[in-house]
Amino acid sequence: MTATFDESVREAEPMPVADEDVERVHPLGPDSLVWKFYGDNRGLFGFQRVAGTENCIEQLAKGVEDHSVIFSDFAGRARRTVPPIMNTVYSADPHAWGRRVRDFHKPIKGTIESDGSRYHALNPELFYWAHATFVDQVLYTTDTFIRRLSESEKEQIFQESKNWYAMYGVSNRNEPQTYAEFREYWESMLDRFVPTKTIVYATGYLRKGVPGPKEIPAPVWKVLSTPLNAALRTVVVGTLPPQMRDVCELDWTPKQQKRFDRFTAIMRGLNPVINRLPVRWLYTKYAAQGWERTGVDPRRIHNG
Repeated sequence: MTATFDESVREAEPMPVADEDVERVHPLGPDSLVWKFYGDNRGLFGFQRVAGTENCIEQLAKGVEDHSVIFSDFAGRARRTVPPIMNTVYSADPHAWGRRVRDFHKPIKGTIESDGSRYHALNPELFYWAHATFVDQVLYTTDTFIRRLSESEKEQIFQESKNWYAMYGVSNRNEPQTYAEFREYWESMLDRFVPTKTIVYATGYLRKGVPGPKEIPAPVWKVLSTPLNAALRTVVVGTLPPQMRDVCELDWTPKQQKRFDRFTAIMRGLNPVINRLPVRWLYTKYAAQGWERTGVDPRRIHNG
C-alpha cells in the first residue's frame, strides 16, 4: 500500500467527484459512533496527534508550508480548520460543508524541493491521508481517554468514516475497505514519516517549553511554566506514535509511559461521571448544536 501511495501521490492530479454523486451519499447521523465520539471535548487530548501525523508526510506538510499561515498564526489556522470538518459531520447540510472543504483545497499545489516532484491537495492519496488522521483521532482518543472500544465498534467507526470521506467529493480510489486494512494502511504511513519543516516548528513547544506572555518576566515564567511543560510532555507526547516522536526528537521514557498510562486510566474511570455533564459542556459547540437539532441526548447512547 505504501508503494501505491508513493506512485499515486506524485501524479499530483486533483480527482474531484461530481457533486450530484456526492449528494447521493447518506450523511452520518446521531445513530453513528462518529457522532457520539468525534465531537466529544476529550478529543482535544489528541490535538497534537492529529495535526502532527498529518504533517509528517512530506507532500501534505509542504502544502501547509506553501499555502497557510501556520508560521505566523498557528492558533488561528487551527481555529479555521476545525469548524468546516466538524460541520461536515454535525451540520444540517453536511454535503455543502464537505464541498466547501474540498473547494478550499483546489488551489493548493506546488513542488517538493527535495526531488522536484509535484503535489496537489486534491490528489486522492494525499487528501485521504488528511482524512485518515481524523479517523485515527476518533478511534485513538475514544479508546484512550473515554472508554475502550470493542473490535466491532472500531470496525463500525471505520465503516462510518467512509461515508464521512465521501462528503468531501474526492475520489476514494485507494481507500481501505475494512478496519484491518485501515490499520495496515496506517502503519505503512507511519513508516513514511519525515521531519518536515512544518512539524518540527509545530512541536517546538514540546522541546523548548511553552513561550511565556510578554507581560511576565522570563525568570518568573520559567518557574511558573515548569509544571505546565512537564504535564504537556507527558500527556501530549504520550499520544504520539513512536515514529512521530522520533522524527520530532521528542524523548520518551518508560517512566513517562507509566505516568501517561495512569492518567488515561483515570480519565476512562471518570467516564461515567463526565458523561453526565450537560451536552454543551461535554461536546464542542458544533456537535452540541447537532445533538440539539436532532433531539437526541448522546449521554444515553453508545456507552459500552
